[in-house]
Amino acid sequence: MRVFTIQNGTRVFASLLLTVAFGLLQAQAKPDLSGNWKVNVGKSDFGPMPPPDTQSEKITHQDPDLKIAVASTGQMGDVNYDLHYTTDGKESTNTIMGNEMKGTCKWDGDALVIDSTGNFNGTDFTAKDRWTLSEDGKTLTQDRHISFAGGEGDMKIVLEKQ
Repeated sequence: MRVFTIQNGTRVFASLLLTVAFGLLQAQAKPDLSGNWKVNVGKSDFGPMPPPDTQSEKITHQDPDLKIAVASTGQMGDVNYDLHYTTDGKESTNTIMGNEMKGTCKWDGDALVIDSTGNFNGTDFTAKDRWTLSEDGKTLTQDRHISFAGGEGDMKIVLEKQ
């Protein structure tokens, strides 16, 4: 009888260990941000920047590779650009409208943090982004703090999966 209890206890312990290990693997899995996203201008707050009339982002994400193709229309006209990052914290260089910026991208729990610096038309800037995906995977929120010679401001960009 005692041998049965030890074996049964061992099975229970092994089963519990596997359950905990599987749970940790799931907890460590990062959100997949891939998809076609459209900015909901009404739910977004562009702070010191003029909002676009429309903006879409096509995100291709195969961690650690992250590519973003942005298409926007508004006061600045039609603006299209591509961004490429790796989520391992290595520095990336991107160009927007002829202006070079450098950035790093890394995970902070389930949030993606992107820190960028650059010069846009003669004005130095820094941007700190924090991207979070809703639990249902249908809303991507980009909280951004920007600093530049004229001041600083916060933005909240809400994107909906198409």
